[in-house]
Amino acid sequence: MTKKRALVTGVTGQDGNHLASLLQDEGYEVYGLIRGQNNPKRAEFEARHPHVRLVEGDLTDPAALIRAVDLSDPDELYNLGAVSHVGYSFKNPSLTESVTGKGVLNVLEAVRVTGRSERTRVYQASTSEMFGGLDYNRPGAGYDEDSLFHPRSPYGVAKLYGHWISRNYRESYGMFVSCGILFNHEGEFRGPEFVTRKITQAVARIARGMQEYVVLGDLWPKRDWGYAGDYVRGMWKMLQHDRPDDFVLATGETHSIEEFLSLAFRTVGIDDWTPYVKQDAAFMRPAEVDILLGNPAKAEEQLGWVREVSFEKLVELMVRHDLDALAGLESAR
Repeated sequence: MTKKRALVTGVTGQDGNHLASLLQDEGYEVYGLIRGQNNPKRAEFEARHPHVRLVEGDLTDPAALIRAVDLSDPDELYNLGAVSHVGYSFKNPSLTESVTGKGVLNVLEAVRVTGRSERTRVYQASTSEMFGGLDYNRPGAGYDEDSLFHPRSPYGVAKLYGHWISRNYRESYGMFVSCGILFNHEGEFRGPEFVTRKITQAVARIARGMQEYVVLGDLWPKRDWGYAGDYVRGMWKMLQHDRPDDFVLATGETHSIEEFLSLAFRTVGIDDWTPYVKQDAAFMRPAEVDILLGNPAKAEEQLGWVREVSFEKLVELMVRHDLDALAGLESAR
């Protein structure tokens, strides 16, 4: 039996790592797009996923994307690549637009001009940041697929362009393009530049006497946080569905950064975290999203998607992973 083939952009990121494992378990031949020969994540990724064939390319380079699609000849293409840090997007809005926004167009065009519009199913990684924390259609119920968009960062604006151009190609060319509007999802592969991983790494180091405190921005924003492994399975389910569509993946509950902090410190036996946390305006954004809450009813009903990891288990998983990583470094010395 011929294996299905998948091409994943952003394969060395958090979701790419989870997806590479899932696709291998599902029996796929997996290709991953990677930027440049000196990518700092390459060696670690290759060690973890030797089954993935890496293809060099860039979302801003249409010719490279066409070569990648021709080489991989994918049944499914997962576009996870992006400048994905909201704070960074304020400092580098033009780069964010080129990669996170126009990069989606380049991916879709690569599929179309290589004649694979009818065969290759495309997943576009949209985001809850497109909603911007404003204008609930149904207050208290959370954002769903019909809620109004009001992005409040260059990242959110760029992602909204990618979302709408994906829908346009679906409607204009009959392409199978599904958009996953994912709310915050975290885990052991999350980069240290994101607040959740910054917290869990700091808590692990503080618990081992290697760090005195962690410096953060605002602690009051609330997010709908889930586990990345659960959400990646939702991505895969979208491309197994009988028709392309847009789906929200979320937990339906919100927690503040302060709650995340409390659980993280509690995991290492510290009940009062206030002596270990400082705030700095440098980590505060020009426009902050107060609250993001999703409604995953459509994905649950139509895809049979369910999340398995609770918020409490997520925080504990991340802290214990970072404690184990420190223990591994110490034992290797």
